[in-house]
Parts: sequence; structure tokens; C-alpha cells
Amino acid sequence: MSSAVIDVPSQSVAVPGVVGSGLRVPLVTGGTANYANLDHAASAPCLSAVRDAVDELLPYYASVHRGAGFASQVCTRVYEGARQVLLDFVGARQGDEVVFTRNTTDALNLLASAVPRGTSVVVFDTVHHAALLPWRNVRRIPAPETPADAVAALDAALAECPEGPRLAVLTGACNVTGELWPVAELARVARRRGARTVLDAAQLAPHRPIRLAELDVDYAALSGHKLYAPFGAGALIGRADWLNAAEPHLAGGGATRAVNERAVSWTTGPERHEAGSPNTVGVHALATACRTFATRWEGVVEHESSLLGRLRAGLAEIPGLRELSLFGTGHDRVGVVSFTIDGQDPGLIAAALSAEHAIGVRDGLFCAHLGTKNLLARAGADAERALRVSIGLGTTTEHVDHLVEALKSLVSDGPAATYRQVDGRWEPTEDHRPLPPFLP
Repeated sequence: MSSAVIDVPSQSVAVPGVVGSGLRVPLVTGGTANYANLDHAASAPCLSAVRDAVDELLPYYASVHRGAGFASQVCTRVYEGARQVLLDFVGARQGDEVVFTRNTTDALNLLASAVPRGTSVVVFDTVHHAALLPWRNVRRIPAPETPADAVAALDAALAECPEGPRLAVLTGACNVTGELWPVAELARVARRRGARTVLDAAQLAPHRPIRLAELDVDYAALSGHKLYAPFGAGALIGRADWLNAAEPHLAGGGATRAVNERAVSWTTGPERHEAGSPNTVGVHALATACRTFATRWEGVVEHESSLLGRLRAGLAEIPGLRELSLFGTGHDRVGVVSFTIDGQDPGLIAAALSAEHAIGVRDGLFCAHLGTKNLLARAGADAERALRVSIGLGTTTEHVDHLVEALKSLVSDGPAATYRQVDGRWEPTEDHRPLPPFLP
């Protein structure tokens, strides 16, 4: 199918604006070009609304919880008020709590340190390393071929776990392919087997609404830097009992009720795991992004769906391109496509796209080594790595068309510049592109 069949204007729907949408970058071949950021799955740009909210807060920046001054009171209200915003954003239950963290990885490691001793943890080996690696007493499930296989495999794995607490680690959207997992069905099986569930929502939260109460998921973890709020905040959201019973994730000020020469009395609630001066700016940024998305979901989904169709149609025209898929190429997904091209080195293609065409993509195993290698084998690829293209709010039809044409040119004619490998990464042999003036 020709990419021209899907003709969506660049601004066909109203979506939130992002910082850097007009960025121009230098080319190794000379001159400059508009930058096409097609790596949203790694880190998304900053929402314009988030930047404005941060600028508005900064004059008031002061200590949180422990300051008597007016600015401290303002920051405390901002920080604590953000908890309800996050609870509303994920459709949490009454009594759920929000612990602010650095990112999804930090949130899942926090939960891993808080699960009761002896908890059996079940996780699919296709997931991102943040969801795969933190756990003790872990049982890994091989990559399923269909959503039904995933549900059956989780049911069987939980049935084999010994008596005691159990936790199933679920993924909302695949880090490699963007495909949606059957979260509600998996959570239903886990509940029947007496297991709690945690949802890695990092790749899902920027693209689709989440309703923990409807999904019947116990915990969710997400990152601000994927939600267009790149100021270093994330969150673990969910049930309080395991968190209140666990040792604090960090020991320090704010996590204590009282300290004397003989003992420490720790507080309960989110503060138990938020010792030290918190990232008020990051939390305000994250809450602002959540509020923005909550009122714009229809436009966000329509924008990404239209561009994803155009992208996949264009990629289908490239000879030798093999799209990676977990559940089949027709399965619903967010705006992510990973692929290989027969006879082409993914790392070299990514370097040439950047240096010669001002296009940013990701190559490699995407911090999901087991899953990506499995998908490469399924696709019959002759490469050990893949290319990943991920679209988002700043993506336009021009970006998508430019990528497709650049890939066609690189496959048919090869790069215009020469490249070398340095520490396993490709880079132009001669690169005289000027760096931004703020760099030393």
C-alpha cells in the first residue's frame, strides 16, 4: 500500500504543543535541516504547558514540608496537590497512594524492595529491564505468541508458585513494538490465583488513558520523561499496605517521625519512601503534563493513530524491511515500530539518518535484550540489533515522509558520508557540525 493513500495534514487535530518543534540541526553534509524527533519512546520532548508551569513556579522555589515561609508553603501545596492529580490520571481507587520517584525504574525498584519476604514474582521475559531485573524469587515466562497465550501462560506460572504472597509484573505497551498487552485479562487471572499485579505503564501512559480501578491492577509505575515532563520525576501508585510495612526506600529526613539515641520511628504513607528534599519542580511538571493529557486524549490518540498508519504504510514499501511483532502486525499498538532491513547494519542506518537527514531514531536492543532478541529471531532477521521509530505529539506527516524517503535512499544508494565505529557505535569519519553554544 502506498504511503500516499493515507493523507493526513500535519495539523489535522489539536494536540498539545511541545518545546523544540522548530529545532534546526546541522548536517554532516553541510547546511541545516528541521529536526525530526522519532525517538519519543526513549524520552519525549517537553510540553509547552509544562515549560510554562515550571517557569511560573521557579520564583517560588523553596523547601517543602519543613519551611515556614510563604514560598515554602506554596511549594508544599504544589507538591502535595500533585498526588491527587496523579491518582485521577491513572483512575486509582480510594485509598491508593502516590510515591514520587525519579522514574519508572526507580518506582519498580522501590516496589521490589517493599514486597513481603518470600513473595513469588512472575514476569514475562519480553519486558523492559526495569520490569525484569529488580525482583527476587522471580519466575520468567517465555515470550507468548498471542494475547490468549499470554493469559494462559501467566495462569499456569502462578499456579506453580508456592503458597504465600505473589506478584505478577505486567506491561501496558511493549517497549520494542508498542503493542498493547491484555492487561485486564492478565489482572483477572492474577486475582483468581491470589496474586497482586504491578503495571509498567511507562510506554502506555503518554498514549492511552489508564484506569487502575477498572483494570483491577494493584500498582502502576510511570515516568515523567516519557510523559513530556523531562524534569526527573516519576511515580509509583497503588496500595499502601506493603509500602507501609517495608523499610524506607531511602533513610533520611522527612521519612521519620522521631529519632533518639536508641531508635528511629518511621512515618507511614508516601513520605516513608521520599526521604530528603523532594523534586518539587519535577513533580509539578509531571502533574501539569497529566492535567494536560486528561483533557486532550481524543486528539492525542487520533494524531498518533493517523501518523502510525502513514508510517507503517511507508515502511512496507522498503525492500527487505522486516517489522518486529509480538502478537502479529495487525495487533493494536501505540506509535512505535521496530524493524530490520536485510543486509543493512541498524547502527549505521541510525547514524546516517541523524548525520545526513536530521532524523533521530533508536537502534539496539532497547533495554529489553531478551525480548528484542526473541522478536528478531521470529522475524528471521539477519541482524543482532534493530531500528525503532517512535512518534509522538511533535511528529508531523513531513517527519514521517522524510524518514521513509531517507530510508529508501540509504538502502538503494548507501550513505553519502563515510562512517567508522567507535566503541561499538557508528559515527561520521569527519564531523565538523557545530555544537550548540551552551556546550563547553
